[in-house]
Amino acid sequence: MRTSLARGALLGLGLWAGMAPAQEAGTVRARGDLAKGYCERVRGTASAQAALEWAPEVFGSVGAVNAGDAAGGADDSPLGSPKLRVTAGLGYDFVGLYRGHTLRTRAEAECRRYQALAALQSAVEQGPRLGEAAALEARAKALATSLPRAEQLVAQVRDDLRDGGATLEELNAVQVRLDHLRSLARDTARAREQLALEPAVPEGQNLSVLLSAFEAADDQVEVLTGGLRTADAWRLSVRGGYDEVFDVDQSTPLFGQLTLGYNLGQLWQGRANAQAREGRRQETRDAVDGAPRRVRQLLGELRITEQSERQRLGELSALVSDLQGQLREVEQLQTRQVRRFRDYLLLELARLQAEQAYLSAHLETLRSLLGGTGP
Repeated sequence: MRTSLARGALLGLGLWAGMAPAQEAGTVRARGDLAKGYCERVRGTASAQAALEWAPEVFGSVGAVNAGDAAGGADDSPLGSPKLRVTAGLGYDFVGLYRGHTLRTRAEAECRRYQALAALQSAVEQGPRLGEAAALEARAKALATSLPRAEQLVAQVRDDLRDGGATLEELNAVQVRLDHLRSLARDTARAREQLALEPAVPEGQNLSVLLSAFEAADDQVEVLTGGLRTADAWRLSVRGGYDEVFDVDQSTPLFGQLTLGYNLGQLWQGRANAQAREGRRQETRDAVDGAPRRVRQLLGELRITEQSERQRLGELSALVSDLQGQLREVEQLQTRQVRRFRDYLLLELARLQAEQAYLSAHLETLRSLLGGTGP
């Protein structure tokens, strides 16, 4: 009868343990240095705790017990005389198998949650500048291509001024446009250096998916924690070893014991665990200073930015196409006035193309972050 109860309890625990954990969320592609220390700590802590759950217990005791037959009579004499007793052996609680496995599984869920949280916090810290790295790089490349030609053009106008082929006003006009390009290049380089100091959000990561991964991992942590609380209600242990009472005749000084225990308080744990799980979901979602709430606000801001920049890119692309058409027509003429107008067009076109490259790259990154496909 005892063996049947033990097998039934183990079967019930095994089925319950298999049902309790939530589905694992998708892997978050976060930078390793953001979460490495935290993950190592929680994994090490869980492994240390699981080692105690998985290993058997060694026990021993020495003491005096009353042994033998009672002397009889109406007096209050003890049952026999005190005898020395030595007990030693091994004990094992099979529920510890589940607890140890759950502790390590929870550590992995905590690691995934922290990885997602680190990426979300990086996104919040960058705010509206999120996704600007690729855009700044595209602008820098466009300026690196156009600046040498612009400098040559200004140098040519300066030579023409010495030869009487250009006026001082014309030289000042092209110099001002060149200075704008140089200033834009310096601002771009400084912005890239500042952005490099900030934690980077994983490239190509959809913020909505990242937020869902955090919430799923956080929910699994609570489910597994609730499972550990429920497991405390069960005990299925075996103990055995050496047990001798000295000066007492014992044919075999050994003992063995199988114990199945159940705390009736577990009958009320289910509703409490469900309440804790739902409360944690609400707390995570609605925390005023929490990253999830701020990320949802950031997603709204980025959608507004995407809409605005898409409209601006359309207008800018039309303007660049128009200037390129004008430039092709102007280059067929060879008068001095036309050459000066061509120089202005080239410098202005260089600035507009740098902005166009920035907007194109930024929109592509925003679509990836927001999960959209774009036109």
